[in-house]
Amino acid sequence: MPYRVDLHYRGDDALDRLVELGAIDVECSQDGGITALMPDSVAPGQVAGALGVDGISVSPAAGRDAASVWILNPRPIRIGQVRIAPAHTHAEPGVLRLVDGAAFGTGLHPTSALCLEALDAIVQIARPEAVLDVGTGSGVLALAALMLGVPRALAVDLDDGALREAAENASLNGIADRLQLARGGPETLTGTWPLVLANVVAASLIEMAPALVRRVGHDGRLVLSGIPSCLEADVDRAYRDLGMRRVRPMSRGGWVALVLQASW
Repeated sequence: MPYRVDLHYRGDDALDRLVELGAIDVECSQDGGITALMPDSVAPGQVAGALGVDGISVSPAAGRDAASVWILNPRPIRIGQVRIAPAHTHAEPGVLRLVDGAAFGTGLHPTSALCLEALDAIVQIARPEAVLDVGTGSGVLALAALMLGVPRALAVDLDDGALREAAENASLNGIADRLQLARGGPETLTGTWPLVLANVVAASLIEMAPALVRRVGHDGRLVLSGIPSCLEADVDRAYRDLGMRRVRPMSRGGWVALVLQASW
C-alpha cells in the first residue's frame, strides 16, 4: 500500500528525486514543504537517502474510489466533453463539481473514466431523452449525462449515504430538478430507458443481467463497467445470451467497459 511523505523543507531537486523514485503524486506548498505519495516498493530509507536528509515524516496514504486511486487531493479532470472539478474550487459554467465524499465516483478510477468516455461518445452521436444510472455512488455518471444535455436521469443505489451524496452533488450543480434518486436496483424499477449505465462489480453485473436488460428500451444502449479484463468474456456472454449486441469494448488499466445495444 502506498504511504505519504511530508517534508517541511525541500531542496531544489527534491521534486525530481521523488519522481525518479516513482512518486505516485507530489504537491509543493508555498512555505517550501513538499508532500508525496510513494509506492510501498520504495522504502522510506531510500527516500531519505535520495533527498539527503536524516529522516522523513511517514504516514498512511488515503485511497479514493474504493481505495484504489491514490492522490493527495481532488483535482480537476477532463474526459471528452466532461469536465469535473472539486466542489471547493472555482469552476467555469458547464463544469461538474463534486463534493469530496466517501461515495465511489470521482472520475479518476478507470472504470468511471471508461463510462464517461462511452457516455460522451453516445451523447455526441444521438442525445438520449433520459438515462438510468444503476449503482450511482456519487452520482457522477448521471450528473455528467445531465451536464451533457440529457434532459433527465434516474439514479439508483442500495447505499443511503451514496444517495445523499448524489443529491448534494446535484444541488451543488443546480440540476437537482432533473435528477430522480431512488433506493434499490434494476429489479425494483418499471419502464425502460434509451441509455442505461451500470458501473458496479462484475459479479453483480452478471447477477442483475436479466433485470438490467429489461430496463433497456427499443434500440437502446447499455454501458457496463467495473469489469476486470479477466472477466470480460463472462459478463459479455451473460448479456449476449439475453439479446444484447456488443457494439464495442473499451479498456484502460486492466479494466474493461462494454457498450451493448438492444436487439429489439
